[in-house]
Amino acid sequence: MTTTVDPNYWSLLGVSPECDLSELKSAFRKEARKWHPDLNKNDINAEERFKLINEAYAILSDPKKRYEWEKKLNKNKDVFENRFPSYEEYLDVVLGIKTDFEYEINDHFNDSSEDEYPNYEQSDFTENTPITTEPSPPPTLVYEDQESVVEITPEQALYGSTVDIQLQNGTLVEVLIPPFSGDGWRLRIAGAAIGCRDHFVQLKVQTEQGLRIDGLRVMYRLELLPHDALLGCAVDIPTLNGTVTLQVPPNSSTGRLLRLRGRGLEYEDYCGDQIVEIIIVLPDSLNDSELALYQRLNELSMENY
Repeated sequence: MTTTVDPNYWSLLGVSPECDLSELKSAFRKEARKWHPDLNKNDINAEERFKLINEAYAILSDPKKRYEWEKKLNKNKDVFENRFPSYEEYLDVVLGIKTDFEYEINDHFNDSSEDEYPNYEQSDFTENTPITTEPSPPPTLVYEDQESVVEITPEQALYGSTVDIQLQNGTLVEVLIPPFSGDGWRLRIAGAAIGCRDHFVQLKVQTEQGLRIDGLRVMYRLELLPHDALLGCAVDIPTLNGTVTLQVPPNSSTGRLLRLRGRGLEYEDYCGDQIVEIIIVLPDSLNDSELALYQRLNELSMENY
């Protein structure tokens, strides 16, 4: 049986209107687990209840949506509390249809005339007779995919975990992070965004030292000045287990990869490596002497061609 009465979202989640966001979120998780369709396969009402719970959280967790819902709830209560609504009230409050119509009446119809049927010009009817036309079609709304960035620890990426994501409509969903995931991975929640678009979850798995996790491997970008890359140098490199010294060979170009064996993540009998990528950067500022040396180097390079 279908009803037009709005559900009481506070009662659905078992909380009072004075509860804070933390209590609301806790109640939502409890009810969502209780009524999840996968856990209630023998209950034909579980899916509908689960949808109502998500709807309740989406409304109550959004101040604007909650205000509009409570306003509508109080308005309906005032109209229907002590009497049955009139037909006009039913159209206005329940169906949202306004019944106040105004028509422009031709003044000729109110004029007195000796003729029973006055001879009106055709233009009079054309000007003053209301013409009904088809309403213009609503504009087409173009929706886009949504994306959230979630930060997780290297341990969560290695062993897998779950994170809570709030969708655009306020619904809270639990996303499973697969084991051996890495920085920059994008997980897709199909049809979860408005307009049946997809919601993507981008993982950020980085340490404070700039180490990026990718499965068992650890990635690190090493920025070098041109002369250090050209002549070679020894550089201290952060790892998951402390700092080590890396010998950068001469003539190293941007994009060159150096391997630190056994410096990645460990899983049972497996151990990953750390990959160091060389990135050549220019100095922030050069004095006149340094700039002259670069100009002389450029001249010598042109002479060799």
